[in-house]
Amino acid sequence: MTTLKERTIGSIVAKNWRTASVFHQHNIDFCCKGNIPLTEACAAARLDADQITDEINAILEADAAPELDYAAWPLDRLAEYIETRHHGYVTAQMPELSAYLDKLCVVHGGRHPELLEIRELFAQSVGELTTHMKKEELMLFPFVKKMAKAQRENQEVATPIYGTVQNPIAMMMHEHIDEGDRFAKIAELSDRYTVPADGCTTYRVAYNLLQEFEEDLHKHIHLENNILFPGAIALEKELTASQVV
Repeated sequence: MTTLKERTIGSIVAKNWRTASVFHQHNIDFCCKGNIPLTEACAAARLDADQITDEINAILEADAAPELDYAAWPLDRLAEYIETRHHGYVTAQMPELSAYLDKLCVVHGGRHPELLEIRELFAQSVGELTTHMKKEELMLFPFVKKMAKAQRENQEVATPIYGTVQNPIAMMMHEHIDEGDRFAKIAELSDRYTVPADGCTTYRVAYNLLQEFEEDLHKHIHLENNILFPGAIALEKELTASQVV
């Protein structure tokens, strides 16, 4: 049986394209030089093959993790999870995806001008999402965590400067719609992330990452719109009612 170290880096990415992130981070060319074994690629790049193998296995194991029951979580735990898992993912993937799209526009933009529009839309997303996440992390999530703590410890919670939690939530949900529309346009331009016949491995990885980014964004928005935000509004009403009494 061929071990991970004995497999070519191109075959590793072909089996699970998320592993491309490991090679990208360590400047290993899995596209044009993907026909060499992992150990040989690591030796050429003066990298520890055991460390790289561990990083690849971490991605493979994460993919096999079971789905979690988010609706049963306390709201402060869910807010922390969204910030760590989904905000962290967006922050980590934006520069990598931007670099792939820049490369695709240079190499393939002449034959596939839709790439230029996709790159522009993604650049807009980078700016908007960065601001959006900061508003959640600095304004909304801290208040959600305060309310969850107040409920657990039977304490009162001060009214936030924005009056009610419903105000920032309304703003966040409006921005979610804008982001969903932007990625719907990217999906349309890319023909649902279909790589053209003349597309290279980088083309395939970039489209796979874009599709994963959109899917992660949908899950991210689902957790907020359908679980965290309704829970926060209900909790605020509960706490307000108990303080009035």
